[in-house]
Amino acid sequence: QATRVAVAVVDTFVWQSLASVAIPGITINRLCAASLALLGTLTRWPLPLRRWTTTALGLAAIPLIITPIDRTVDFLMDSSLRKLYGTPGQP
Repeated sequence: QATRVAVAVVDTFVWQSLASVAIPGITINRLCAASLALLGTLTRWPLPLRRWTTTALGLAAIPLIITPIDRTVDFLMDSSLRKLYGTPGQP
C-alpha cells in the first residue's frame, strides 16, 4: 500500500513538473522571444509597445498550448517512466 502511494506521488510530481511548469515555461519563453524579435524586424513600433504586444501574445497562447502539452507529457510518461512501475489496469 505504501509503495502504491509513493508511486502515485512520484508520478504526479513528475507529471505536474513537466506539464505545468517546465514545458509551458520554456514554450512561452521561446514564443515571446521569437515574437519580440519578429516585431523588432517587421515593425517600427517603440520598444514598450513591442514588449506589451509580446506579453499579450504569450498570455493568449496559454489556452492553445495546454492540451497539446498535457497529451505529450502523458505519451512521454506512458512510454518511459510508467513502464517501470506499470499503471492500474495494464496487463
